[in-house]
Amino acid sequence: MSEPSTSSEPVAQQQIPEALALEIRRLAHDLSNALEIIVQTSYLLNMAELKEPASDWLRMLDSGVSKALELNLQLREYIKTNTPR
Repeated sequence: MSEPSTSSEPVAQQQIPEALALEIRRLAHDLSNALEIIVQTSYLLNMAELKEPASDWLRMLDSGVSKALELNLQLREYIKTNTPR
């Protein structure tokens, strides 16, 4: 029985079927639109002078927004890389 590989070798990936890729692209696009609303609202809140603890909550929101944007970018890149076209 062989041991699972722990090296950093890339895993062979299958292409995403086109119909599935189209649906995932649509969902990623809709997610981008929803995130844009959150980003703009966060920007506007940053313009206000918030008192504690609201300013701490805003920093938490900004951190979560940044992570969500990065994950969405990774998702879109993954779809692009693994879809035939």
